Amino acid sequence: MSTRLRAALADTRPLAEPHFRRLWTANIVTVVGAQLTIVAVPAQIYADTGSSAYVGLTGVFGLVPLVVFGLYGGALADVFDRRAILRVTTVGLIVTSGLFAAQAFAGSTNVWLLLSLFAVQQAFFAVNQPTRSAILPRLLPAEQLPAANSLNMTVMQAGAIAGPLVAGVLIPFTGFAWLYAVDTVFLFATLWAVLRLPSLAVEGGAAQAPGIRAVVDGFAYLRHQPVLLMSFVVDLVAMVFGMPRALFPEIAHVDFGGPDEGGIVFALLFAAIPAGAVLGGVFSGWVSRVERQGLAVLVCIAVWGASMTGFGLAVWAATGAGSHVALLVALLMLVVGGAADMASAAFRTSMLQSAAEDSVRGRLQGVFIVVVAGGPRVADTAHGVAAASVGAAAAAAGGGVLVVVGIVVAALLVPSFVRYRVTRTV
Repeated sequence: MSTRLRAALADTRPLAEPHFRRLWTANIVTVVGAQLTIVAVPAQIYADTGSSAYVGLTGVFGLVPLVVFGLYGGALADVFDRRAILRVTTVGLIVTSGLFAAQAFAGSTNVWLLLSLFAVQQAFFAVNQPTRSAILPRLLPAEQLPAANSLNMTVMQAGAIAGPLVAGVLIPFTGFAWLYAVDTVFLFATLWAVLRLPSLAVEGGAAQAPGIRAVVDGFAYLRHQPVLLMSFVVDLVAMVFGMPRALFPEIAHVDFGGPDEGGIVFALLFAAIPAGAVLGGVFSGWVSRVERQGLAVLVCIAVWGASMTGFGLAVWAATGAGSHVALLVALLMLVVGGAADMASAAFRTSMLQSAAEDSVRGRLQGVFIVVVAGGPRVADTAHGVAAASVGAAAAAAGGGVLVVVGIVVAALLVPSFVRYRVTRTV
């Protein structure tokens, strides 16, 4: 393999650290299992009720515990030994996944039981994820954090593609129960990796108690850290204005002539952004060599916004019967946007992990989880309203333009974010 190609491919140095390698390897298995459950829950609800309204409740039952326990879980991670938190929450995820399987094997059709289990699972997930992110600076040197986050995100996005495809094929043959059972078994891989971690007590003086005051103190800390605060703001700008996924069903049907219940175009639109993120992760060797991470985030988000503008213009150029060229351009724009978003997320996560004190890392990662989960959901509503007024193509293209404008404004208002840099030895 040539030196140039090796430099372009993902930086795998973090995998030389045994604890990170075990967590990452286990994640390859557990991410696919988790996606099986993510697909199976709404599918089972619809099969049991025949109502999309009940399926829609998964948004409420999933988002509320994600927000509440994402913030509270971050506070927990700044008080207790993070290894202990990962052990407890991983066991909690295994138990809830096992209960999903049990109710399905028992033939239960109680939608409220299913939704309640989903909420409990999301609560454990919301505590687990900030803690997992907060431990990386204790396992790896700062210069390897962008590479480690790129590796993690590549696995997550690959699972987001593979999991639904596998679930869609298996459900007609195995039913829902076996998908939940597979997820349960796969989670033991993560438990094995977590049990091997060293003690990870908080450094630098933990918060006195993991209560509301600790959460408020975390926000107070963020208020005096403009670079870290801006990392959240620019992500909200990118997602709220630039995430057009709520428009995909209409675009697939109206602009590209697909059936109103879905079809191949619908599937391709949804798969394009995560596919771009995977490609971006595979060729992410460059992220470890970037010193001006703040500027890199702004450039990546500007590329995301420009890609979404290009996507909207490609949709506008399509005919009602569907245009193959326009569809290919639209998909290409989504792929480019997905790659840019992956790089932006890797840099932003690394900035949070390296620039924040260890005593607040858990809480800031909790805020990160809330922003990442909440931004696209706000975008769904905003794009839906905009599309009703100006059409789906204009809503997508206009949203991309607003992203670019917003990033320029952010750069002018907080120049310290543009100047933020880290020192690299590679």
